[in-house]
Amino acid sequence: MGILIKPIVTEKLTAQGEKLNRYGFIVDKKANKLQIKEAVEKMYGVSVESVNTVNYHGKRKSRYTKAGLLRGRMNHFKKAYVSLAGDDKIDFYNNI
Repeated sequence: MGILIKPIVTEKLTAQGEKLNRYGFIVDKKANKLQIKEAVEKMYGVSVESVNTVNYHGKRKSRYTKAGLLRGRMNHFKKAYVSLAGDDKIDFYNNI
């Protein structure tokens, strides 16, 4: 589980999973598309057709507190959108 950090379960990606057979994952920032493809195929036992990746830069945040203004930023992360071939499906809810 070094490459795949966690699946993305949102309304938008759930709808894409049903219609387009596409799923989203937050992955390691250093992972490339071939490593992501192998990790998904190994973990879920499906065949992957394509992988698209997006690097996100962490947003700057600030808040006012009793001690004054605190500034920082959120972490950088990388998303991978994985399209599956054929009738393969990934069920994220079967272990709940």
